[in-house]
Amino acid sequence: MRTKIRVWDLPTRIFHWALVLCVIGSVATAQIGGAAMAWHFRCGYAILTLLLFRLIWGVVGGQWSRFNSFIFTPNATLAYLRGKGGPEQLIGHSPLGALSVFALLFVLLAQVASGLTSDDEITAAGPLVGFVSNAWVSNATFYHSNVGKLILLGLLALHIGAILFYQLTKKQDLIRPMINGDKEVNLASVSSKDSVATRSLAVVILIGSGLLVAWVVALAV
Repeated sequence: MRTKIRVWDLPTRIFHWALVLCVIGSVATAQIGGAAMAWHFRCGYAILTLLLFRLIWGVVGGQWSRFNSFIFTPNATLAYLRGKGGPEQLIGHSPLGALSVFALLFVLLAQVASGLTSDDEITAAGPLVGFVSNAWVSNATFYHSNVGKLILLGLLALHIGAILFYQLTKKQDLIRPMINGDKEVNLASVSSKDSVATRSLAVVILIGSGLLVAWVVALAV
């Protein structure tokens, strides 16, 4: 019997779509350059705020948003690739989906961190440039502009491709649950908590993350 459960709590869904918008804004403003770079930095600060929130929410958030719900052993991942994975691997993130999430989080953190210490020597310089050596700034700028950007775009392309593959080939809609939060599953399972209390906690964590990022940015003053 198929039952409907809450998989993605509201804070996770808002995080996801806010991150999508901020990444699009960051890429677009970088391509435009010039005066748009001010917005490129703002998008970067917003991305860092969201990432800090997600790292904390991955510990205290809803059941299927917690990292421990989608950390799979190599054997479990291989079994999934062979089509022998258990139904519990299809509730939240699958083993491949988990790898994608962790890769994106890591690459985004690296991209934001390098941006904080980058300097294009024209109009744009990260707020932490004055705290690191010239060699560090040079390497960070090169990585941010030439390496990290391409890795990020490649991962995003793979992520979108995987969503389309599951949608068209396996007939699994991964987008709708990230909009309404619910998914129909084939086994009894725990729903993610998504109450006023948990949403209030998410707001506190988000504000705290934003204040921390604001403090980092203020170091440049």
